Formats: sequence, C-alpha cells, structure tokens
Amino acid sequence: MTSSTPTRDRIIDAAMRLFGENGYRGTSVAQIERAAGLTPGAGGLYHHFRTKEAVLRAGIERNLSRLDALRDIRRLLGNLGDLRAELTLSARYVLAELDDEQELLRIMASEARSRPEIVEDAVQQLVHTTYTEFTAWLRDSAGVPQERAAAVASVGLGALFSSRMMSGLLRVPSVGVDDEIFVATWVEMMYRLLSPR
Repeated sequence: MTSSTPTRDRIIDAAMRLFGENGYRGTSVAQIERAAGLTPGAGGLYHHFRTKEAVLRAGIERNLSRLDALRDIRRLLGNLGDLRAELTLSARYVLAELDDEQELLRIMASEARSRPEIVEDAVQQLVHTTYTEFTAWLRDSAGVPQERAAAVASVGLGALFSSRMMSGLLRVPSVGVDDEIFVATWVEMMYRLLSPR
C-alpha cells in the first residue's frame, strides 16, 4: 500500500458522499478537496485523479466491488436446507447492503440521464445481475421453473429495493414498519409464492 492510498480513499469517500447529496454537477473539486481534508482549490485531487469524473468512476467501481456477495446470492447462502431461513438471511443481507449503498443508489439515479455511460455498468451489475443470480438461486433451491422463479425474484427483490428506495432515494419518511416485521412478512410471501400449488 502506498502512502497515497489513504488520501485517495479519503477523496473517494468525500466525493461519493457529496455526489450523493448534491449530484455530480452540484459538487465542485474544491468541495471534494475540503471534505477530504485537502486544501480547497490547491489541486490536491489531481495528484490522485485526472478529473472529477475519474473520481466518480473510481467511487462507483469501489462500491460495486463490495457488492460481489450480493450479486452471488447462491454462493452467499449455500444450502442450509431450510428455505425460510435462507429467505430470511437473503432479505436481511439485501436490506443491509442497500442501506450501505445509499450514496451509490442516489448517484445512479441522479446521473442516469446526464452520464449514462458511467452508471450503465453500475445499473447492470447492481440490478440486472442481482435479479439473475436471485432467480437462479430460487430456481435451484425451491425447484420452481425458470419463468416462475424470474417472476418471484422480480416481486421479491422489487419489494426489498422499494422499501429502501422510498426512504433513501426519494427521502420519503418511513411508513413505520419495523424491519423484523417487514422481513417476516416478506419471507412468508416468498415462501407461499415458491410453494407447490
């Protein structure tokens, strides 16, 4: 690890927080430098990144690399032999990851139109790959046909994503449902959808 790694990480941390709060265009290099503990306007950011956009790309890449486990739910859960327990673990894990990635989600939403080339891969990895992996896990663990597993994954992950998008992305106050009650209800819904008819 080089001596510049902590400063580089501080720049990324500060930039991602500011991009999440103010948007990419609403955040200046000087603001990032100040938030990272550098002298604002002195160009310290440019010792580590060529451009402000390079900081955004590095931040998105770093956040996505932390989501490998979320995108490979089958590897995460293994086979506990208890579908309800596996569903409970997956719901709690997905909600925790969504809570941890609020900045990334806000950036993806705000930059989807103005910088689609940057966030397109992030959307692909975070959303599409997660749905694909979850569908495969449901198909393999519950033994349901592919088409039904895909529909159940859409309903299930949609509910989990929506529960966090309302408060984190849209900043709508919580509807007052405790996470434990929400997860238990979600698990029961998913279990019924996956049970043979």
